[in-house]
Amino acid sequence: MSLSELMSPISDDMKAVDAVIRARLDSDVVLIRTIGEYIVGAGGKRMRPAMLLLVANALGYQGSTHHLLAAVVEFIHTATLLHDDVVDESDLRRGRSTANAMFGNAASVLVGDYLYSRSFEMMVESDSMQAMSVLSAATTVIAEGEVLQLLNVHDPEVSLDRYLQVVRYKTAKLFEAAAQVGAIVAGASDAQQAAAATYGRHIGTAFQLIDDVLDYTGDAVALGKNVGDDLREGKPTLPLIRVMEVGTQDQRQLVQDAIRQGEGDFIAVAQAIHDTDALGFTRAAAVAEAELARQALTGFPASAHQEMLLSFCSFAVERDR
Repeated sequence: MSLSELMSPISDDMKAVDAVIRARLDSDVVLIRTIGEYIVGAGGKRMRPAMLLLVANALGYQGSTHHLLAAVVEFIHTATLLHDDVVDESDLRRGRSTANAMFGNAASVLVGDYLYSRSFEMMVESDSMQAMSVLSAATTVIAEGEVLQLLNVHDPEVSLDRYLQVVRYKTAKLFEAAAQVGAIVAGASDAQQAAAATYGRHIGTAFQLIDDVLDYTGDAVALGKNVGDDLREGKPTLPLIRVMEVGTQDQRQLVQDAIRQGEGDFIAVAQAIHDTDALGFTRAAAVAEAELARQALTGFPASAHQEMLLSFCSFAVERDR
């Protein structure tokens, strides 16, 4: 199932969210509008706001506050991307030049700050202290994840546990918060809110693990980024960690040197990943996470939206971009 098919039950809701995003990007400061419109024009999967909408609808929500909060989630995500690209010195995202490549690092950081600030204004408008508590806590955890990842860069001694902590904090946390807020606005029970959070956390983890795989299997056009960027940035992702766990001494040394230096023989590293079936191992880990997400939805009432949430489990691990 394609992403557009996956989101068909909430197409009208997504249009409403896009309208909120465009309206709230408006500013008297021209550069903020310019960069904001550039980022929105780049598209993206919008999976996090879609998850919030699907959960809210699956639990019977009637109203429009979920549009506002879904836009908040997208603003938080976009702010993290702006800051990420500056930290990583990236020049390509979603097949286009990054904002920092186009407008400079200072402008990207400051517009990211603006998006964070705007998102908090919008949280207050939602008049849901519980939703605001979940989303504000998530932004703190995401920032912690960014710092943890920075500490891991160029460190070949990073363990699986340390790496998964970064994934849970940096990527999965916003999925978790989006799903939980969807349940909150729907007035769901505590058990359903916890189930939604569990669902989002495991989907987000699966999503990142597949990103790890795609860094070594996709092409730059399909991925919208440079294949092998994680290695070039010295990031020890799961396929590399797996090689260092089960590879030969030469293979381990090859990967360790590449992580330390942020460069090396990419073809040889890719061959070591292939020979140790590190991508198969990573895919299996992602499938296991998706299955845990699927199990978390057993307490949700049957509906078209619940079916789409289940389909997200398959999409997260089967996608090629």
